[in-house]
Amino acid sequence: MQKQTIRKAVFPIAGMATRFLPLSKVVSKELIPLVDKPLIHYSVKEAVDSGIKEIIFVTRPKQKDVMQYFQPDPQLEKILEEKQKIEELETLKEIKNLVRDVTFSSVVQKYPLGDGDAVLQAKAIVGDEPFAVFLCDDIIDSEIPALSQLMEVFDTCQRPVIALKQLPPEKLYHYGVADVEKIANCFYKFKNMVEKPKEGQAPSDLALVGRSILTPDVFDYLKPKKKSGKADSSLLNPTLGKMAVDGKGIYGYEFKGEWLECGDKLRWFYSFLHFAIKHPSLGEDVKICLRKLKY
Repeated sequence: MQKQTIRKAVFPIAGMATRFLPLSKVVSKELIPLVDKPLIHYSVKEAVDSGIKEIIFVTRPKQKDVMQYFQPDPQLEKILEEKQKIEELETLKEIKNLVRDVTFSSVVQKYPLGDGDAVLQAKAIVGDEPFAVFLCDDIIDSEIPALSQLMEVFDTCQRPVIALKQLPPEKLYHYGVADVEKIANCFYKFKNMVEKPKEGQAPSDLALVGRSILTPDVFDYLKPKKKSGKADSSLLNPTLGKMAVDGKGIYGYEFKGEWLECGDKLRWFYSFLHFAIKHPSLGEDVKICLRKLKY
């Protein structure tokens, strides 16, 4: 079998982000900042650093602000040049350089039918090749990009690879949890997946993280079913569990790096502080500010 490489990445960003109201009423959650860059910047950088050449945004109707972030703004650049705002121009140049060799496209998810349905909307663009999926609630801070780590595993197995992270038992009920058999260090084969298991009923201590490499056969499982005259939601994690049960060959890799979540305000704020403290120019001042707060 000829080995395939990963060139495309799907970013489902159509969610309403109701946990971030009222801010998410006027701006996509993916543009909420982590220090001086929006969430989406971190995920796109990981994709680009991993060799991705085409990024596909799955958006809700009329959602254009995320795409605009990565597009040039000649009028703004002209104003900054006239005002000799060199540092600000360099900031815009950083974004331009980041996506210089990447193409962007978008498809619309008309109805909120889950992340599985969102991935399905990208089928025509993805075509008959493996692809990555980024759930932007999850930011991964690592020396080697998390997707690159998954790609290395995919290069061997040529089957879907899901990012995993070990968690304490008392936290597992928040997540999809892998039912797996261990093949090698940090490398597992899925038997099934349990979504948000009750306390004491998790099949392992390995939670599914929002990074994966999928193969085109996933689309056969993502077709939404009709229920009471309406399309039922299609969710990605249970779909992967069903594929594993059917013997399709789903693998997991416990990546190296820190998993930072942004699914709600508290976890986003923790992630904000993480990157603020590590920021090359702001970090030391942030630490001083935190020491001054005496609550």
